[in-house]
Amino acid sequence: MPETSLDAPRTWAEFDDPSDPDQRFRVDLSWLCSSWTCIFGSGCKGIYADRPDDGCCTLGAHFTDDDDLERVAEVVAGLTAEEWQLRPSEGKFGQKDPARVDRWTEPDGDAIKTKVVKGACIFLNRPGFPAGAGCALHQKGVRMGRAPHTVKPDVCWQLPIRRHYSNVTRPDGTTYLEITITEFDRRGWGAGGHDLDWYCSANSEAHVGREPVFRSSKAELVELMGEAAYAELEIRCQAHLTSLRTFRSVEAKKLLPLMVHPATVAAKTIGGKRG
Repeated sequence: MPETSLDAPRTWAEFDDPSDPDQRFRVDLSWLCSSWTCIFGSGCKGIYADRPDDGCCTLGAHFTDDDDLERVAEVVAGLTAEEWQLRPSEGKFGQKDPARVDRWTEPDGDAIKTKVVKGACIFLNRPGFPAGAGCALHQKGVRMGRAPHTVKPDVCWQLPIRRHYSNVTRPDGTTYLEITITEFDRRGWGAGGHDLDWYCSANSEAHVGREPVFRSSKAELVELMGEAAYAELEIRCQAHLTSLRTFRSVEAKKLLPLMVHPATVAAKTIGGKRG
């Protein structure tokens, strides 16, 4: 199916950060109340047509900071060859430790990212691998009983949620930090995002979740916003879903694009329920 427009109308809400009076959240209710869900292994076509099994793992993952890298390195140290298909081989006397950071990362300008090996991220187990296809870090987290956002690079567990910051100056000269929580659409990848052969966030094929994003991605949103701010977000999302029930009447269907993510409308799964 074709993707819906990146410039479709959105419904936004704003509220002060309960934990910091100098911060204010701006949240995309159309996205957070959408029925998007990750369909890796269940219909995901991958971002490049010639690598349909990679999902969005083809390019490798850039680390946001040293803490991000160190957190992942801790998990890598525990990965075995049975869990990680492309685990670097050990040298004689252990002088080439597979878990050593430079064995699974590479520079990209001033940044550091996971290596790309055989066409995709070094941590991507390919179809047919006994432990299962998919991210070795994600799978390790599941086996350890840890949430994915505690074991994967930041960019991997945040996608396709996008958090960005803006300094706002009021007419009286006072300022605050605006934190926007929205969809990481094609444009979030930069200019190259428009060249991706397939992308999930605006595609109705991926808007088939049983729960809206603000519920299915609660752990990630709490990590991005904090517990108190998430509680405020939840109130507004629930109110938005309640409003949608009113707008589902025949007479008001023309207003749905103002309230609901267009891909969710196309998939006919509003609030995680088939319309």
